[in-house]
Amino acid sequence: MREQARWSGRIPGFSGELVGPGDSTYEARRHVWNAMIDRRPAVIARCSSAEDVQAALAAALRENLPIAVRGGAHNVAGNATVDGGMVIDLSPMRRIEVDPSARRASAGPGLTWGELDAATHAHGLATTGGLVSTTGIAGFTLGGGIGWLMRQHGLTVDNLVGADVVTAAGERIRADEENAPDLFWALRGGGGNFGIVTRFEYRLHPVSQVLGGLTLYPASRAGAMLRYFREVTESAPDALTLLFAFLTAPPAPFVPPALHGKPVVAILGCWAGDATEGERVLRPLRAFGPPAADVFGPMPYPMLQSMLDAGAPAGLQNYWKGGYVSALSDGAIDTVVEHASRMRSPLSQVHLHHLGGAVARVAPEVTAFAHRHAAFALNVVATWPEPGPAAAVPHMDWARAVSDAMAPHCTGGVYVNFLGDEGEERVRAAYPPATYERLREVKRRHDPHNVFRLNQNIRPD
Repeated sequence: MREQARWSGRIPGFSGELVGPGDSTYEARRHVWNAMIDRRPAVIARCSSAEDVQAALAAALRENLPIAVRGGAHNVAGNATVDGGMVIDLSPMRRIEVDPSARRASAGPGLTWGELDAATHAHGLATTGGLVSTTGIAGFTLGGGIGWLMRQHGLTVDNLVGADVVTAAGERIRADEENAPDLFWALRGGGGNFGIVTRFEYRLHPVSQVLGGLTLYPASRAGAMLRYFREVTESAPDALTLLFAFLTAPPAPFVPPALHGKPVVAILGCWAGDATEGERVLRPLRAFGPPAADVFGPMPYPMLQSMLDAGAPAGLQNYWKGGYVSALSDGAIDTVVEHASRMRSPLSQVHLHHLGGAVARVAPEVTAFAHRHAAFALNVVATWPEPGPAAAVPHMDWARAVSDAMAPHCTGGVYVNFLGDEGEERVRAAYPPATYERLREVKRRHDPHNVFRLNQNIRPD
């Protein structure tokens, strides 16, 4: 490969690990979470510091190599790797410092949410994080951050108070409300377009024990349950964040054997307020039925954060379609019930994330995440084990069919973290027009040559 032939084999001033195609760890290091993505970088630069990031970036630019930036590598589009280029791998940068008195956490970009949650939980604190503990904090944060605490404490970007960034010019700068405020605005929802973040600083909240879990129902009750879900979410307090899911029942001990491997629906949730009040608020979820399974209860917040891990393992084929649902009308409910029932894999799911609360109280112009007033975020998750284009067709067709059918009930926008490789038009849909134009201005200022383009790219031209 031409790019590999130009690679000199070393990086001056680099103290991390360089992994190339001839190294024993190359195969393991080059893979990402989504097994549909199979790329072969010329070199993987595993950075241990911001100085390593600067050195790796300078070398890639000198060698004219395309650059991918890897944090947790959980992104469905597979933007954490590249054919014939350099992967600037931040995963070794896992240092975290928690200041409990200031309620702040300073976190390296290689951390996963499970690691960050464990560190903050030791002090009875947390911030809004991902729904799967193996997700990396970096890409998740830069895309917005939909999670269990969002209705009570805001999105992850609403709790980001600062970031250390290596720019396309190789400079290290601090971005916050007072320093490079335009860049700080763009980082909060604009993805990895503007630089490589080498340190995140988060605001923390007193969260230790929560009421969390799920109630499970046969798929035959999907329409009735989704209408009930609509009723509950219309009046839910901010401390309650809910998720409605269409899935196949796993052979778990809490699932009745008669439902194992059968289509089911679930209401999952987190109550992040007073426990006694939470029991009262959650009681109606158990009264409508009763459910076939009910595992809502008090638990440490990190336990809730890992509740969905088994349903999102690395190494499977994944194809997603997303959108924002303006309201759960009867038509929207009938449509999603009909099309979700046609999923082609027992690993596939359809999710409706309940938004509102603190998410909607932030003005759209405050951060680059500007779709603040949608009622729900839709994520159609097609997952299957068999590799290859032929095996992918029925699953991708199903996901597209659900998305197309739901389009009349959606706003036209999309959450950038649910976005696959869908082209510039869908990237634009992740932002209102005024937000997108402002992002382009920031891109022109901080990355005029589009060095950081292997992402949901906002072109500077």
